Amino acid sequence: MEKLSLAQELSANTYPGRGIVIGKSADGKYAVTAYFIMGRSVNSRNRIFVTDKEGIRTQAYDPAKLEDPSLVIYAPVRVLGNKTIVTNGDQTDTIYELMDKQQTFEQALRTRTFEPDAPNYTPRISGIMHVENGNYNYAMSILKSNNGNSAACNRYTFAYENPVAGEGHFIHTYQGDGDPLPSFEGEPAWIGIEGDIDSFTQMIWNHLNEENKVSLFVRYIDIETGGYETRIVNKN
Repeated sequence: MEKLSLAQELSANTYPGRGIVIGKSADGKYAVTAYFIMGRSVNSRNRIFVTDKEGIRTQAYDPAKLEDPSLVIYAPVRVLGNKTIVTNGDQTDTIYELMDKQQTFEQALRTRTFEPDAPNYTPRISGIMHVENGNYNYAMSILKSNNGNSAACNRYTFAYENPVAGEGHFIHTYQGDGDPLPSFEGEPAWIGIEGDIDSFTQMIWNHLNEENKVSLFVRYIDIETGGYETRIVNKN
């Protein structure tokens, strides 16, 4: 597999939809994650990220314009002890609640499928980061329809032990724009991670399609201490 430029991956795709990046900073000190949302409809674009305890949630920028909240209002990021959960939907809560009952990441996601938004059947993408006592590993998952067949769900989990400094992985919901939207294919892209939290945040935001980008969350977690810094960017 070829290591790709995240900036190029973002700028080459006008509509990756929602995306998760997880990896390790170039200096090896931080577990890094980013989550972004994009939108084509008024309902999807009418959102912002706001902090919610140790995580974040989406919120309507203009409540009067909110139509169907079911797939657009959720908590993308929650923290369960030394685990940080990042997803593109309310499966964040499923993972949090079932892992709190000693189930695994995969077991929790077995109870969910792709989104019921025919004809797109948007994949559910999820990530989990485990940072404890100087050790760090992460996993990513995608639940998608079987090539548009809503009767079958394809489930993929990718686990990464002992991540390498300056490297990470990027998964997103759509291959690009279209009608219906084509689902992400293959395994998460192997990408480089450079810079501090501010330069990394700026790089991602600047390379997302200007018309479609909505919000961005970035977090750097100190692998030794578990402390973290967060950045949130909202177009609205």
